[in-house]
Amino acid sequence: MSYDQDHTLRLRSIRSFHVGGSVCSLRDLPVEMRRFAQNGAARAVDPNGDHVTGQMYVQAYLQAEPRHRWPVLLWHGGGMTGANWESTPDGRHGWLTEFLHAGFDVYVCDAVERGRASWSRWPEIYAEAPLFRTLNEGWDMFRMGPPGSYDSDGKRRTTYAHQQFPVEAFDAFASQWVPRWAGHEDITLRAYDALLAHVGTCVVVGHSQGGGFALEAARRHPQSFAAVVALEPSGAPRVSLSQALQSAQVGLTPHLILWGDHITDHPVWTRYRETVDDYVATLIRAGVPVCIDDLPRAGILGNSHFPMMDRNSELIAERVIDWISNNTRDMDPS
Repeated sequence: MSYDQDHTLRLRSIRSFHVGGSVCSLRDLPVEMRRFAQNGAARAVDPNGDHVTGQMYVQAYLQAEPRHRWPVLLWHGGGMTGANWESTPDGRHGWLTEFLHAGFDVYVCDAVERGRASWSRWPEIYAEAPLFRTLNEGWDMFRMGPPGSYDSDGKRRTTYAHQQFPVEAFDAFASQWVPRWAGHEDITLRAYDALLAHVGTCVVVGHSQGGGFALEAARRHPQSFAAVVALEPSGAPRVSLSQALQSAQVGLTPHLILWGDHITDHPVWTRYRETVDDYVATLIRAGVPVCIDDLPRAGILGNSHFPMMDRNSELIAERVIDWISNNTRDMDPS
């Protein structure tokens, strides 16, 4: 970034809150005897009663003198938390710092059932047990190397040429991964709806699953968006042209879709991109301004599924921030 690295950030507030969720009552469950205190005796734990579920966690970094009208909301991907934005696995500052230095108020989110948003009991509230990602799957899905290139011995792993992710810190990155549940799109979107109502007009930067949520939220609530950025979204709405036109009549939210390298080398990501490309084509036909930043086509090679963690993360952040600065919709605050 072009900012002075020695520049001191001046914040008026760092605060956190939970938003969304509801109360669910459980009955007729067995009381358990569990020990909690060190060297203490077991005591009764009664799960019967009211439980809060479906909430999300948000941490707000608010500038003393913001230089932009609209705040930026950072939405993480599947099996992840807001830690993705705070710093890189190899110890460099993350996009949270980039956006703060650029003068934005920033909200970092832990979505429903992630991180500090907390979980709910299963199968009484969540229908199924959580899923846990292996390093093997992550290496493949995040496009660190060609198929079959993962090895438990980090020195024997093979990476793509020009790989930008700091692969020596891949195992440290895996420490961030958290359990996730399939089929929670509706409850997660309800929490994001509550967040948008709480914050007001904003710019959302969503990554992977969070990018798909951002596209859907912008479709449903265009009046809440000054702009939306989807970094390698793993999904997109399925809408007709008439539905897209209805959203466009409410407001033409500028869209930026950003893609890294080796998409066509991975069958799952090829299908994900086809879904997003279909949606983008519908948006364009409806008159919505959309920019596609395909990094390899721009001559920027080797970016993984995590451009905010790659070695060139500052360069990618600068491209995104410049686009936001030049394309943010001029709207009255909500």
